[in-house]
Amino acid sequence: MKKRPDWDEYFLKLAMLASERATCPRMHCGCVLVKNKDVVATGYNGSIPGDVHCDDAGCLVVDNHCVRTVHAEMNALIQAAKRGHSIEGATAYVTNMPCTTCAKALITAGIRRVVIFSEYHDTLATDFFAKAQVVIDKIPMPKTEISYHLKDYSSAR
Repeated sequence: MKKRPDWDEYFLKLAMLASERATCPRMHCGCVLVKNKDVVATGYNGSIPGDVHCDDAGCLVVDNHCVRTVHAEMNALIQAAKRGHSIEGATAYVTNMPCTTCAKALITAGIRRVVIFSEYHDTLATDFFAKAQVVIDKIPMPKTEISYHLKDYSSAR
């Protein structure tokens, strides 16, 4: 019997699943905000409501960054705020190391721990997280295989 995932692997797999909704081909990223082992909000990178998606119209690149895209971390923070959920002391599970701007937003919102499996280039996030005493845990990428052990009840009818 397969060992079930620990909490970090479980929530990081949820972030991986959220990343599948991303609409910017430059990077598919997902974020899950968790407090007391409860999912508070999720996010993925994509366009603002009402705008076209990068997948459909192409990226809007300025200084080598797609400015059409709202990052996964920002979308998760916004979803938590829209629903009135406090994330003070929560953990952010993010598929990639947050960019500098997202790191600052996570810190300011009260995130105390960030769990990732992939690095991100050109970021000051590590420095900002260290200054704010936010723990960064990098774990191996979770296996994406999902197996189901369902009992067949169809013959019992």
